[in-house]
Amino acid sequence: MGFLKTLFSGKVETPEEKKKEVESKNFDVLKYDGVKALRAGEPAHAVELFQHALTMQEDLEIRDYLSQALIHVDRLEEAYEQLEKLYEAEPENVQLLVRMTDVAFMMEDYDRMEELCEKAMLIDKDNPMLLMLYARACIGRGDLVNAVAMLTKAISMREDYGEAYLMRGDTLLEMGDVTSADEDAKWLEEHTSGIEEVSMLNARVEERKGNHQKAITYYDQVIKANPFNASAFEERGKIKLALGDKEGADADMRSLLEIEPQRAEGVNGEFSAEGTEDIAKKVEQAYRNSSPFGI
Repeated sequence: MGFLKTLFSGKVETPEEKKKEVESKNFDVLKYDGVKALRAGEPAHAVELFQHALTMQEDLEIRDYLSQALIHVDRLEEAYEQLEKLYEAEPENVQLLVRMTDVAFMMEDYDRMEELCEKAMLIDKDNPMLLMLYARACIGRGDLVNAVAMLTKAISMREDYGEAYLMRGDTLLEMGDVTSADEDAKWLEEHTSGIEEVSMLNARVEERKGNHQKAITYYDQVIKANPFNASAFEERGKIKLALGDKEGADADMRSLLEIEPQRAEGVNGEFSAEGTEDIAKKVEQAYRNSSPFGI
C-alpha cells in the first residue's frame, strides 16, 4: 500500500503515517472479531477484544457493543458505565436512558431506575413505556400504590398496552384487590391469545375467587404453552391437594422437582412407585412449606 501511494502520489509515506495505518487496521480487526465473538455466544472474549480496541481509539459503537457483552457476563455496573458514556455523547437519546433503566433493574437499583425515568420523561413526557418502567421501579421498592397509578396513567395514554395491563393486574392481585385484578385479567384474555403470563394471572385470580376448577383449567393452558413453568405446576398441585386429589398433586410435585431439582431439599427422600401414603405426606408438607401464590 505504501509503495502504491508513493508511486501515484509522488509522496513518501512517513513512519508515523505507516504506524497510524497499521493501528487503524488492527483496530478494525479487533472491532470485527469482537462483534463476531458476541454474535457467536462468546461474550467474555468479546469484552476483551472491545476493551483492547478502546485503548487504541475512542469509538461509541464499540462502547455500545461492549455494554451488551458486559451484560451477558453479568458485569452490570461496568455495562452501565459504558451506557453512561454513550449518554454523555447523546443526552437527548431516550432509548439510551431506557437501556440504562433496564440495567439498573437487573442490578435491583430501583432508586436509580426512578431517576433515569424522570430524566427520560423530561425529554418525552408522553411516552407510556417510561411510565411502565417507573412502575416497575415502584414495585421493586414495594410502593405498589404508586405503581398502579403509573400503570393506570400509561394505559390511559395507550389503551392497548397489554404489558401494562398485565403488570397492573399482577400488582393489584398482590395488593388483594381481586376484583380489579380480574378486570385486567379478562381484558387481557379478550385482547391476547396464547400468552402464558396472561393465563397465569387468570389462574391466580380464579383461585383467589374460589373457582378452583377454573383455576386448574388456566394452569393447564400455561403448562401446555410452557411445560417448564415450575410455578404453574406448584400452584396447580396445591389446588389439587386442597381438593383431595393427592395423586394429581404428587404428579405435579414430581414435575416441579424435574424442573427445579433443588426443591428436593424440601422433600425428605425420593419419590418412588411404592409408599404412596408416605409420598402424599411429603408432597403435602412440601406444598405447605411454600408460599400459596408464586407472585
